[in-house]
Amino acid sequence: MSRKLQIGVMGSAADLNYSETVAILAEEVGRELALQNCTVVFGAEKDYDSLSTAAGRGARSAGGLTIGITYGKGLVVFDEADVVVTCGAERGGPRESVLVLSCDAIICISGDSGTLTEMLVAYQSNIPIIALTGTGGWSDKIAGQFFDARKRQHNISPKMLDF
Repeated sequence: MSRKLQIGVMGSAADLNYSETVAILAEEVGRELALQNCTVVFGAEKDYDSLSTAAGRGARSAGGLTIGITYGKGLVVFDEADVVVTCGAERGGPRESVLVLSCDAIICISGDSGTLTEMLVAYQSNIPIIALTGTGGWSDKIAGQFFDARKRQHNISPKMLDF
């Protein structure tokens, strides 16, 4: 018996004022992953929306399985998540590690410090990263680059998806 690929979608939180176009793209990414029979793993935010949760909504709209990784304690209902995993830690590293290490690959859309942390965890763990260029944030800044001088794995691939 094989399992579905678990693909994480990482991206900016709503307080970074991303565009509606980028939010629609995040939903399309989630929907397409579900149509490809992938499980979508995302950062489930308790207090505001994000590009990550938009991907969860897109996956759910296509009948896909979604896993929301949230911070703090206690299970919370998220419309975007079939399964909720509470990591017990706050934002700032531990949640991002649990999120990324639960993925076979990650797709990054825009992103600020949390997305950068997720990219670095993926890089250190040899988890493939796809950075959607043209979406702003760290996805644009780091696409096609190495994170350090070791250049041990060139897994940062710029990709603009056209669904």
